[in-house]
Amino acid sequence: MKLLRYGPVGQEKPGLLDAAGIIRDLSSLVPDIAGEVLSPGALAKLAAVDANTLPAVTGSPRIGPPVSGFSQLICIGLNYADHAAETGAAIPKEPIVFLKANGALCGPNDDVIIPKNSLKCDWEVELCIIIGTRATCVSEAQALDHVAGYATGNDVSEREWQIERGGAWDKGKGADTFGPVGPWLVTRDEVPDPQALDMFCDVDGVRMQTGNTRTMIFGVKTIVSYVSHFITLHPGDIIFTGTPPGVGLGKKPHPVFLKPGQTMRLGVQGLGEQTQRTVAYAG
Repeated sequence: MKLLRYGPVGQEKPGLLDAAGIIRDLSSLVPDIAGEVLSPGALAKLAAVDANTLPAVTGSPRIGPPVSGFSQLICIGLNYADHAAETGAAIPKEPIVFLKANGALCGPNDDVIIPKNSLKCDWEVELCIIIGTRATCVSEAQALDHVAGYATGNDVSEREWQIERGGAWDKGKGADTFGPVGPWLVTRDEVPDPQALDMFCDVDGVRMQTGNTRTMIFGVKTIVSYVSHFITLHPGDIIFTGTPPGVGLGKKPHPVFLKPGQTMRLGVQGLGEQTQRTVAYAG
């Protein structure tokens, strides 16, 4: 099942993408894609509904982030061995956990704003985990029971602020629009093996990243379990799980960074694609 939210910013409605690729309005059944709606029982009830009985959404509405009412955007850093190598970093012995400001979350095709005084904005295609039920100190064996589904994400990063300005990585990760997620949440039953998904990212039509989640250092089960021992996870929380090689920071002989007026196109196998245009900060 593919769940989504559509409509203007702040006015999104819950929807479902049917087998024919038509958006169906879920407003008569659920208030939003959030909270209890992400639990196994509620998802099972939605899956049992005949999509053809739901109103079809006409036109081409904006697609928003696939969940609402979340508490946290959590990220795992340097989680692909080949990406760590391209940045010159050591392979982490435990997952590197950091937070992305909640205000970074945006729709999958919304413009990405290059912040004021930014010189080193970068792209990162990632598999996102979307939490379905509260998780605290869960085992790896229990971890997937707390996952509602998965989505495509772009962990947009400002490398100077992340690396050169001191302190934690968070300041280079949390700007507005630095967290496109979607176009939809694909429920866990449709992703039998999250460790076997192809990924890509193009910038202005040039392939920058090609990867597969099989090369993650720490897999989905490990990530959910590990994070839950430090941070209680709540329904709708999103975990960005790391990026494969090909980011701008790692380009040789010189790094390459985003400028206003460029286009990023990225996707994860079975989870849909995103397209963002970069725009200058307008104050």
